[in-house]
Amino acid sequence: MKQKSVFVIALILLARAVAFGQHDPKALKEWQDQKYSMFIHFGVYSVLGGVWQGKPSYRNVSEQIQAHAGIYSDEYERVAKTFDPEKWDPDAIVSLARQAGMRSIVITSKHHDGFCMFKTATTDFNIVDFTPYRRDLLKELSDACKRGGLKFGLYFSLIDWHFPQASPISGSNSDYITPEHFEFNKKQVTELLTNYGPVSELWFDMGSQSPKESREMRDLVHRLQPDCMIGSRIGNDMGDFNVMGDNQEPDYVIGVPWQSPASFFDETWGYRSFQKRGKEEDKIREKLASLIRVASRGGNFLLNIGPKGDGTVVEFERNVLLAIGKWLDKNKEAIYGTDPDPFHIPFKWGSLTSRPDKIYLHLMSRPENNQIFLPGLTGKIKGIRILGTNDKPKYSQNASGVRITVPAGLRIEEAYQVLAIDFSNGYYVPPANILSNAQGTLVLDGHNAFKHYSSSGVDYSNRYQSTVKESWTLHPARNETLVPVIYFTANEKGRAIDLEIGGKISVVRFDGGDQERLNAGAAITWGPLYQSGQYYSGPGGVHGNLKNIDVTKPWPEDKSPVWTRKDSWKNGESFEVPMDKNSATYLLQEIESDKDQPYLVGITSGDAVTVSLNGQVLAEHNNPFKEKEMKDLVLLPLKKGKNQLIVKFYNGFQKSSTIGISRDVEQVIYKKQLKPLQVEKGKYYPFSWQLHDPYSPHTTLNIPNVRLELVPGK
Repeated sequence: MKQKSVFVIALILLARAVAFGQHDPKALKEWQDQKYSMFIHFGVYSVLGGVWQGKPSYRNVSEQIQAHAGIYSDEYERVAKTFDPEKWDPDAIVSLARQAGMRSIVITSKHHDGFCMFKTATTDFNIVDFTPYRRDLLKELSDACKRGGLKFGLYFSLIDWHFPQASPISGSNSDYITPEHFEFNKKQVTELLTNYGPVSELWFDMGSQSPKESREMRDLVHRLQPDCMIGSRIGNDMGDFNVMGDNQEPDYVIGVPWQSPASFFDETWGYRSFQKRGKEEDKIREKLASLIRVASRGGNFLLNIGPKGDGTVVEFERNVLLAIGKWLDKNKEAIYGTDPDPFHIPFKWGSLTSRPDKIYLHLMSRPENNQIFLPGLTGKIKGIRILGTNDKPKYSQNASGVRITVPAGLRIEEAYQVLAIDFSNGYYVPPANILSNAQGTLVLDGHNAFKHYSSSGVDYSNRYQSTVKESWTLHPARNETLVPVIYFTANEKGRAIDLEIGGKISVVRFDGGDQERLNAGAAITWGPLYQSGQYYSGPGGVHGNLKNIDVTKPWPEDKSPVWTRKDSWKNGESFEVPMDKNSATYLLQEIESDKDQPYLVGITSGDAVTVSLNGQVLAEHNNPFKEKEMKDLVLLPLKKGKNQLIVKFYNGFQKSSTIGISRDVEQVIYKKQLKPLQVEKGKYYPFSWQLHDPYSPHTTLNIPNVRLELVPGK
């Protein structure tokens, strides 16, 4: 039953949290169970409301108006001296959050402008010493949260435009943090975690720290407050939880604790006086739908408000929050403390959340013909109910699943409705990515895996979607003995994985093993190298379609340049090419093979690399320690005829990047035979792998050449 699997997953997550440095793993579970919290962007910028010298600043978010409207520091200080939020009422804010159904508050202790909303010994540029308000706003809100029973969290910008030794302001939000700036930040973080009681989470933002600095900051936070959860924007994969991009709701499985930060409007987080707000009922449905989807996928939803400069909450935002709170009063059991959607298929009518003995169906649109079918769902149903009513929909159940008839009079169009299915002793849902051994030997690798993601990167600009786990489910076609054989290359040597076979986990180290030489060489013809133009980019993903590219035509768009043939560039050599920061270039090479066969190539790259063959991505990773260059071996599954090898080379920090492709590498793979597994027809056997003792829970697997073959035994 699902209850057991959820318990096992929870134990694994808690164990990894302990290994990573979270002193009390219960804090992780408590944080995850909150599901819904209030974010508050409040500061000097709130006084301006997005307007400077009588002109609205449309260029960017209002909380960054100092940079985007070009306000000199002395002029901004004069604005700060007028900051007097006399109508700010911390108890009223806590009351609003409670009525909205939120379980914690996270407020900007310091944004990029460097203005501190708390009393600090590090600078007089703070709300107590620099303004007529002269009160410690954070202390009062912390005390109000205690009185109101809410968790108290803090946003802290690593960028500080008021700090004298800070780097010049750039447009990347990933400015370099100097050693002096880092020490300054540490002093302020120490104050925040010493003087304001328990802090549930510390939400770092922006700036670019070294791996050593991010680790040192993480250790400082955990030493001062072991239960304080750290957001991933601390950089260098040192966060306890993964913060998604602004207003991002993933449609994929995330294998670590995560949070989705959301603003009321995409244009801003801080108060914007000229914001077009639209209809309240539209915004209610929009933000409630986001909350449901995030909870359904296992995340926490952090919804922001931007108070005015006098401390009052915008009425539009207040009304939306209160309406969501009323919906939660009726449907709260389907949100707080729930598990994700147990199915791995989308439903057009809405989303699902779950508990070990319950499944909640969030109806966000009317199902076709008022019928809902949940395929493969088994378990003794005690009943189905509509939350907040006495209605009990009709249903039927058989071996193929459960069918529910939604009452025609249920007003889904007016308000989202929730159906709760109650089970007597748990339930079972078919697992994801079911594979059969009907055709003999079954191969499990990254190409047919179900992927579990996080986000990995050194800072805000240099991060990408990392793969932290890959899984499969074997559904045997017959009773037999299977012999697992794992294959790897020199690229994976020295590393280890936690390998799950049939539900049992063991550590497999990539060392030793029997050698096999690849049957390649003279039957392969290598074409010339072509280089693309330079494109602004992040470290992950590619710019366009990588299949069947015509090098004589523009790519990736009609207005792009054509590929440049590099006759002087040869395989086996690497080349230093000038590149802008946060940009990428591509190498393309055509390979003619007289048969289907594997072939190992060497790749030399800089800050990140993506390797693809015939449009399929084979390997992708960043450069977490900012080494001068990286070396990879990638196994190419060449097909008979023409193949296109395309490599994206990303530069995040340097003025140039090293790029190169080499075919002159030893064509050897290694294999290890593992303990045989007895399987029975019709049962399900889970398989998975993830890194053993990774640098962090967010580190990508980067084992592109590993495959597991399940060979029928004799």
